[in-house]
Amino acid sequence: MTLFSLACKNIRRNLSQYSLYIASMVFSIAIYFTFVTMKYNETITGEVEASKKIASIMSSSSVVLLVFVTIFIFYSNAFFMKKRKKEVGLYALLGVRKRQIGFLLFFENLLLGIISLIFGIFFGFLASKLFLWVLLKMMDYQAVAHFTLSIDAVINTVCVFFILFLITSIQGYRVVYRFQLIELFQAEKQGEKVPKPNLWLALLGAVLVGVGYYIALANMVTSPIWKNLSVAAPFIILACVIIGTYLIFHSFIGYCLKLIKKSEGLIWQNLRLLTVSQLLYRIRGNAQTLTIIAVLSATTITAGGAVFGLYYNTKSTIQQADPFTYMYVETKDTPKLNQKGKSFDILYTEFDAKELSDAFGPYGKRNYTVMTTNTYNQLARLIDKPTIEVVGKEAVIIDPSYDERYSPDYKGKELDAVKVKKSLHLKDVTKENVLNSSIAYTTLIVTPDVFKQLERTSEKMIVHAVNNTSLTVNEAKKIQQKMPEDARFSSYPIDVKQSMENIGIVLFVGSFLGFVFLLATGSIIYFKILTEAEADKGQFMILHKMGISMKNMKYSIAAQVGVIFSVPLIVGMIHSAVALKAISSVLNMNIFVPVCIWMGIYSVIYAIYYIFTVRAYTNIIKRTIRNEG
Repeated sequence: MTLFSLACKNIRRNLSQYSLYIASMVFSIAIYFTFVTMKYNETITGEVEASKKIASIMSSSSVVLLVFVTIFIFYSNAFFMKKRKKEVGLYALLGVRKRQIGFLLFFENLLLGIISLIFGIFFGFLASKLFLWVLLKMMDYQAVAHFTLSIDAVINTVCVFFILFLITSIQGYRVVYRFQLIELFQAEKQGEKVPKPNLWLALLGAVLVGVGYYIALANMVTSPIWKNLSVAAPFIILACVIIGTYLIFHSFIGYCLKLIKKSEGLIWQNLRLLTVSQLLYRIRGNAQTLTIIAVLSATTITAGGAVFGLYYNTKSTIQQADPFTYMYVETKDTPKLNQKGKSFDILYTEFDAKELSDAFGPYGKRNYTVMTTNTYNQLARLIDKPTIEVVGKEAVIIDPSYDERYSPDYKGKELDAVKVKKSLHLKDVTKENVLNSSIAYTTLIVTPDVFKQLERTSEKMIVHAVNNTSLTVNEAKKIQQKMPEDARFSSYPIDVKQSMENIGIVLFVGSFLGFVFLLATGSIIYFKILTEAEADKGQFMILHKMGISMKNMKYSIAAQVGVIFSVPLIVGMIHSAVALKAISSVLNMNIFVPVCIWMGIYSVIYAIYYIFTVRAYTNIIKRTIRNEG
């Protein structure tokens, strides 16, 4: 019998033991293949206007995905090989030469990789239509997703993963040469070196995380911390939060569990002593892994929540920028349209705003759009916005991006017209814009008398505004094609469509990668806990012989696994909540609802992993008791 045929027979005999490793590889391949398929899909490349942008984003994101998938596969392979070291030691004990054992492991690993590749491409092919449909929906695009197999995607995936499996197979070959016989037999019993909890390190971890939060929540423009740290601030935040998180798992939580263990009234109930004792080991021994999971969860939730927040607020943001369905400036080449609308005059003129300054410095001379209160109020009534009243040399300034933290303190300040001796006293400031963004600068609302005085030395424009909520994107594009460039045509349907396409692509990629990271982090905990379940079988067997019921043992298992799953998730969510608070402040946007939705979805998927892990752990103990009890 050749080593290759022996490897095939070994795989058939131990398929149940290999199932977890095969599943992780199939998942990785299916996800990568689905992602690469997007890049080559004819629906996107042939019909979507933003196809080049999509291809660029998909290409760069596939590199990120590949790096992560590579790490995940090597991590899964490390767990798989750890479980097989005892088997390797048995071969060596029976007198099989190291070279033969190495080739046996090489062929087995390579065969498992090829099997996973076939199934991964198959499942990826089935999933690609669903994900393509999701992408087109996020982009608000009505194209039909074609169900075709991309040969380019197949070749790309096969080449990439065959190289990965070749490397992991070589690693398998080298296992027998890297360890002594006694180490191979004791591999499953070898845990990570467990550090002792230290009160000072626990406090240092809490302080570092607090410092990171404080810097992140400080005002980026006006805060002296950000001014002094400059570009180093984000790196300092990351360093403080990551190191602080590690110390929280290393010592802080361990120290809290140690205090609970000393509480006699609490600990001597059911199997709490066993539960807390094992948790003390698990938390401290897996501090590095839990830190990675917490940081990865925080990154995923933050990135996904921020993009989803932008996507969620897209229409309201565009509505603020383009209050009318479409608007354009009349020129000699603009066509006559059979659309009912409002025509009115505006001025473009220069003012010296020497009294105004924001966080970036003084304003000086700037161009402003000027319109009368009569015009503003007529337009405001058409779109249900409040009217404005001014008298004499008073003016109200419209700044759609106004933010009291960064914008000038407009009220009570004076603006001096550059080309005519006229000063305006700013009575108030509002964000309620009535001009589409392409038409207006920052706008001044003045009396008709002041408008006439400024008219002599200003550039005058006749603007047409149409509010037709039933206008489709295609109809708006037909109108746009008729307009000359100097008409400054802007349309709410077109701007919404473009924004939905751009943000939809980013949201899809972010959600897709976030989904991969979530499943990978869940799988890492799953692998780790089930590996530890094999090592804990003896302890639960003793409890069974002592008369402890399976119900109590299951309660202990659920509690242990629950803490291991929930602690990094809670820490990650707190990190992301702080980060998203900082992001929402910068964007001046309320993203509470989309962030809650995003966190809810993330938590539900995470909870499903928890349920499967508890069930698998319990089944291992039940099987052990049934076979050995």
